[in-house]
Amino acid sequence: MKPITHNGRPITDAEIHALSNRAAVGIDVSALKRRPGRPAIGNTAAEVFPVRLDSELRAALEQRAKSDDTTSSQVVRMALRSYLF
Repeated sequence: MKPITHNGRPITDAEIHALSNRAAVGIDVSALKRRPGRPAIGNTAAEVFPVRLDSELRAALEQRAKSDDTTSSQVVRMALRSYLF
């Protein structure tokens, strides 16, 4: 089975050979462009905290986020801050 690209195009043997040669030489990491990540939430790295929601609560959360033109995560953070502080 031939490898394919992310859009489904088969990768040729010549491309595999060229990529292999490039990898053997190495990549100058200083030339790589930094991709933007998620925006910072505070002064330190944020931590993922999974939580289970029933379908009614999840629907209410999504509706609130949509009506506030924000994300569900932001609504949860605002609700926790309001409740805890």
